Amino acid sequence: MADWSPEVAEALAREEGITLTSEHWEILQLLRDFYARYEMAPAMRPLVKAVQRALGPEKGRSIHLMRLFPGSPAKVAARLAGLPKPTHCL
Repeated sequence: MADWSPEVAEALAREEGITLTSEHWEILQLLRDFYARYEMAPAMRPLVKAVQRALGPEKGRSIHLMRLFPGSPAKVAARLAGLPKPTHCL
């Protein structure tokens, strides 16, 4: 986590075929804050709830996260945020 930087996130996103927007950065910062508080990266359900609490019901939906981070949103977003793979995440 200490080696992470926005440049690292951009490079990892390119590997995933993702161009980071302000919406992506909101989620990445939320994930880093979540990790700093709970010392774990959230799986999908806790991630959706955390996004809903922090950013509102429109962004706190799994479909929104799937659009931003295709495949496995919790896993992909955690990787881009410089965090370990979420527990119970395929």
